[in-house]
Amino acid sequence: MHSSMDILMRRCLCLHWRDISRYNKALSAGNSLDALTTVKRYLDNLFTIKDLGFAKYFLVQQLSQFIQHHSEAHWDAVLHLVRYLKGTSTLDFFFPTSSSFQLSAFLDSDWASCIDTRRSVTGFYIFMGGSLISWKTKKQATVSPLSAEAEYQSMGSTVCELLWISCILQEFNISIPAPIHFHCDNKAAIHITENPVEHERTKHLDIYCHLVRDHLKRGFILPRHVPNHQQVADMFTKALSSAPFARLFSKLGMLSHAPA
Repeated sequence: MHSSMDILMRRCLCLHWRDISRYNKALSAGNSLDALTTVKRYLDNLFTIKDLGFAKYFLVQQLSQFIQHHSEAHWDAVLHLVRYLKGTSTLDFFFPTSSSFQLSAFLDSDWASCIDTRRSVTGFYIFMGGSLISWKTKKQATVSPLSAEAEYQSMGSTVCELLWISCILQEFNISIPAPIHFHCDNKAAIHITENPVEHERTKHLDIYCHLVRDHLKRGFILPRHVPNHQQVADMFTKALSSAPFARLFSKLGMLSHAPA
């Protein structure tokens, strides 16, 4: 005997790749539901599922913030997440033997996206050859008055990750071709990187300025401008519709292992 809610959840079948991060703005508003205990029960059940994969990051970062004070928007997000998991459960990363050790990165920021603190969100993807090996989305520690400064903080975080990956590979005697191209869609942030004269205008970015420029001079990294429609990191920072999200998702090099 199954409840109507259990039947509803079973009907959450295949869903094309869609952005679930768009809920981060909607989750702070909405009318309360009468069946709050039902919502909480399903949120709790989601946290006990062991095979959530990388969706657990979204659960911890977004939905779990509202587990005690939830509304219709949160319930919609739960249903959407279950459909997303069902539609992507057969996808895995693919690492071809012919792949090179060339690293590349795509980075972006969602400027002042947190409506409570106005802090921006950093998002980046790092590839080795054509395979995704590292990714991150995290709220920045400080408020950035300009979008270029939020983007520059994303640059700093990405460079730190590239340095860490490079050190790990060196432990295995694997040399990394230089420079490492990292792709940014903010020309102002790239301009700050390449022009020290801009440094005085952004003193609170002093550490990131020295970090990025130091490794730029050493030839470790090389910033590249990428058009908005080709910015893979937008999946972490923008509320994309289904079509652009699916197009960018296809660039991650994931393949389905579903039986034929």
